Amino acid sequence: MLKSLKYLAIAAAALPFVATANTASAQDLVVAAAGNPGGLAVFVAQEKGFFAKNGVDVKVEIRNTGKELSTGLRAGDFDFAPAAFTNLPAALERGLNVRGIVGYVGAAFEKSSSDAVVALVASSASGINSVKDLKGKKVGVTFGSTGDVWLRQVLKEAGLSINDIERVNTRPPGLVSVLDTGGVDAISAWEPFVYRATKKIAGAKIVKRGGDLVCFCAYLHGNPDRVYKDEAATQKFVDAMAEAAAYVRNPANKQEVAEIGTRFVNMTKEEVLAGLDFWVYDPRIGANTSKAFSKAVDLLIEQKKMKKPFDPADYLDSKFIESTMKRHPEWFADLGCAS
Repeated sequence: MLKSLKYLAIAAAALPFVATANTASAQDLVVAAAGNPGGLAVFVAQEKGFFAKNGVDVKVEIRNTGKELSTGLRAGDFDFAPAAFTNLPAALERGLNVRGIVGYVGAAFEKSSSDAVVALVASSASGINSVKDLKGKKVGVTFGSTGDVWLRQVLKEAGLSINDIERVNTRPPGLVSVLDTGGVDAISAWEPFVYRATKKIAGAKIVKRGGDLVCFCAYLHGNPDRVYKDEAATQKFVDAMAEAAAYVRNPANKQEVAEIGTRFVNMTKEEVLAGLDFWVYDPRIGANTSKAFSKAVDLLIEQKKMKKPFDPADYLDSKFIESTMKRHPEWFADLGCAS
């Protein structure tokens, strides 16, 4: 079972590259991350000292679901937490007041749809060889997750509806087990659970992966009081996240990054490595980010989870990451341009 973890930032005295001016202005922050490889930039920022290097003293906490992350942020347990575009807008419409300041995971800056990290996995006994074969079957999925939104679009693409299947609400850590025990015929899951299912369950197979049907993307956000109370501290936090994301993306660091991931969440190094082929760590905010957000809103309205459009400008604030990009272009040199 995944546990809630807290990691104290590495002391400045142990880091010879940390300037005294930075440590003197260090701020205490609590940052939440999801218990999967999507949080690798946060984990690496902590483990490699990028938070401390950039002048912020950070504690990291792990949660399993988006609901737990949002609940903790509302309760004041965290200063910053991620949320996926496929469910965040509904919470914003209901009154959640946060500002997204830096990319957590996903390729939203480059294109408004990107979902290769999520897939449909079926058991060998299910008789499922295509999406159309899902009719009348049980599918394990975490209700309200990006995997849930993606599944609906997959069904729509195949001429089916959500009423053609029986959805079984399953927490992410239980997706592989419920498929393995025969509780469902298939699961809609993301990495590393896709990789874990195909390796652990004999005959389990990927029926469909991705397809650019939704944007599997999330941004780190905080309450306006936290974001703007000390903008210098917020900027340092964004700088640290951008530097860490660049480190994660560097192929030369792949083995080390995977090893770091195993120290924060309950998964093997092989599982983390497999996920690195599909997760995207791009901290930028741009025009396509807004498009991805608006597309998610349209889907939520279609699913009757929202009543009306929500302006992405009321959520996204790109000024911090734009400042980082101007001062540290080397952290973004490997990334593609917006399409």
